[in-house]
Order: sequence, then structure tokens, then C-alpha cells
Amino acid sequence: MNPSNDSRLVILICCFILACVVAATPQPQPPTPAPAKTWTFAVSGDSRNCGNVVMPAIAAAVKKDGASFYWHLGDYRAIYTPDEDYTAEPAHAKAAKTEDAEAYKAEYLKLAWDDFLSHQISPFAPSPVYLAPGNHETMPPKTHADFMEEFGERFFNTPELKAQRLKDDPHATTPTAYYHWIKEGVDFISLDNSLDYAYDPGQVKWLLLTIQRDEKNPDIKTIVVGMHEALPDSLSAGHSMCSSNDGIKSGREAYRALVHAQQTAHKHVYVLASHSHFFLDNIYNTPYWNDPKNSGVVLPGWVIGSAGAVRYKLPPDLPPGTKYAEHTYGYMTGIVSPDGAIAFDFHSLDESAFKSAKSADYTDSFIEQCVANNPPPDKMKWDSGDDPCQEKKP
Repeated sequence: MNPSNDSRLVILICCFILACVVAATPQPQPPTPAPAKTWTFAVSGDSRNCGNVVMPAIAAAVKKDGASFYWHLGDYRAIYTPDEDYTAEPAHAKAAKTEDAEAYKAEYLKLAWDDFLSHQISPFAPSPVYLAPGNHETMPPKTHADFMEEFGERFFNTPELKAQRLKDDPHATTPTAYYHWIKEGVDFISLDNSLDYAYDPGQVKWLLLTIQRDEKNPDIKTIVVGMHEALPDSLSAGHSMCSSNDGIKSGREAYRALVHAQQTAHKHVYVLASHSHFFLDNIYNTPYWNDPKNSGVVLPGWVIGSAGAVRYKLPPDLPPGTKYAEHTYGYMTGIVSPDGAIAFDFHSLDESAFKSAKSADYTDSFIEQCVANNPPPDKMKWDSGDDPCQEKKP
């Protein structure tokens, strides 16, 4: 055999053996993509009266839920009279019995919002908290200017909100009580109907432009709008933006713009409110919005006013299948799916949760009063407010 042939044979045998070894060796596989994750946020409103014992329990619960943030939809303190939880604090209880009522009220008005921040908002730290104003924030003698002086820089001019505001409009150097922020394809729009139950013309213009931008932006999958008073013509119409003609007009304009975003731009749209002190879902399932002459579209909507305020009866004649909860305290979570759909769920809290989360300012007996009373079930009233929308001429 030719030596050169021997060499070629050896090389062929070595290649064959190497190929066999490689074939038998497990090859690294490309990493499996991690499944897309859901994420959670929390929302409620109306924390006057007994909010100082309810809100710390909400904070503890939403932290356990892993919520990315908490959104408060307004009415932090009663303002027209000292809140029951404020009066129960040792620092104020003695003065309530010994000072004259006017002096005590004046001291309360100076301290009410600081009391809200220290007892109701601080327990959420370090989680972000977003605020919407309610009508009690502008109840005389408080004014909208007072509200902005107290909360504007800290809550409406954060680096996140300021950056978004200037991105939308480089000339918008002053914060407003309406704003929006975008998180993982969801545009959260927080509105201000604390004055006259309505949006002023500047806010309506801003809202329509914001929705139009969302419609054109393929990265925005979902629009979530939150406010204090519900949009007009809801199941809670007697205590909503129906309370003023300007509220009816501006609220209906907002509703139709959101319908357009859902129907034409195919965005997920959800509408959250409080003002009425109970939990109620599918609140726009009403004859008005079901009528094709008005929109023919029922937007997903909720009332979630159960963070401590004096509790109301539900409105009568709810449609079959409507979910609700009355004479209870709690909050709602929204679980956001990768496609932008959001599943909302109400979480009721009981006396043990309040006692577990209470501050040193409150006794178990006061918490028991807030649970059993505020008011007792047989004393609850439906605060219908002004005439419902259909009795007005916007």
C-alpha cells in the first residue's frame, strides 16, 4: 500500500471517529423565551371618615398582591367637618371635647391633608401613589388652588409625570391635577372633575389630544381612565357628573372619545371612578349608552369608593348579573396581561385586617365602630345628588 494512501486512510478514520463523537455529544439549545408576564396595580377612592384605619390595611394588602402602584380617586378628608378618625386620634380627641367647635374646626382644616398623608399615604411607601382630586378637596373653605399648593409639586410634578407632560407639550411647564403616565403599553389617564362635577374646556382639549395620540401609537395597547365622579349616564348617575350640565356635556364627550379609541383604534379601554361609596361593576350598562343614537357601546367601567368613607346604599334596579358590594371596605386590583387586556377584581377587607395594620393612634374599639357603623346597615342612604342626566338639558 502506498504510504500516502495510508495517511489518507488514517485521516478518514479520524474524521469518522470525530464525527461520531460530535453526534453523540448533546448540543446546546437556544434558550427558551421566558413567558410574557402579567403585572398588577391597585385602585380605590373615598377615604374620608374612617380612612385612617382602612387605608393602611389596603396598603398592606396591595403590597402583598405585588401591585406596581396604588391610584387614589379622590375625597381624602371630609373637610366640611372633622373626620371621625381624626377626632379619635389622641392628639385631637381631648381638644375636641374642650375647645369650642369653631376653633377646633379651624385647627382641623390646617391639619386635615397632612393627616391624610401621614396616616393614609405613608403606609404605601416605597410603592408609588397617584392621586386624583375629589369634590371634597375643593369643598369650601378649601379651594382648587389650595389643593394644588398642597399636592401639586409632590404628586403632579414628579420626574415621571413632568417628563411625560413636557414630551406631550414642551410649553406645559406648570403641573395640573389631570395628567397621564404610560407603563408597559398602558396609558393611565387621571382626570380632575373636582369642580362643578365637570372637566373644564382646557382639560377636555388635553384629553382628546391624549386619546388621539394613543390611537395612533401602536405601542399603546390599553387606555385606563380614572376620575372621582363617574362619567354621565351610568348606573350611579344620581351621584356622578350628571350633577351639572357642564359635567354632562364634558363627560359625554369624553365617553364618546373613548368609544372611538376602542371601536376604531381597537384599544382596550377601561373607566374607573369612585364618589359613590360602594363597589359596582359594569356601570355603563344603561339604556342611554346601549342606545345606538348615543353610542350603542357599553365601556367597561367600575365605581370603587370603598376606602373608608361613610357607606351608601346601592342604587335600585340594577341589571341582572351586576357585581356589587355595599357596607364594606376594600379596593380593586387590575391584572394586566401581555396583550393589554386587564382583569379587575374587588377585594373586601375585614376587621382583622384593620386591626393588624392599625397605627398607634387607634384602638380596637374604634376600628370596631368603623366596621359596624359608618353608618350601620339600616341607616345607609343613597345620596342621589342632583337630578339625573335625563332630567337636565346639557
